[in-house]
Amino acid sequence: MEVQIFGIKKNADTRKALRFFSERRVKTHFVDFKERAASLGELKRFAQKFGIPALIDETSARFAELGLRHSRLSDTRWLELLVDEPLVLRMPMVRSGNSLTIGLAEDSWKAWLSKP
Repeated sequence: MEVQIFGIKKNADTRKALRFFSERRVKTHFVDFKERAASLGELKRFAQKFGIPALIDETSARFAELGLRHSRLSDTRWLELLVDEPLVLRMPMVRSGNSLTIGLAEDSWKAWLSKP
């Protein structure tokens, strides 16, 4: 099994996800949003499963800095904004094959690990 984790190292939940998989000796590929933004295709994959609102972290400092509290944007415009401003995303975003999670989802990750 191999997982891909998207986030930033300063985020507590991202560190917990990295530690969770590390403790279970699962190979991880970490994508640091401070170094490289998520691709539009990757964000669309998460948006199709969870919807655009689930991707947005309304409590993030960057969300407030950009004044997005009262924004009414189309789904396409939100995706474009999230590609340009990855610090507005909820973290961590974790992918293993076709399985996806947003945020701290240890129960889901344990279920992934229990599959043969």
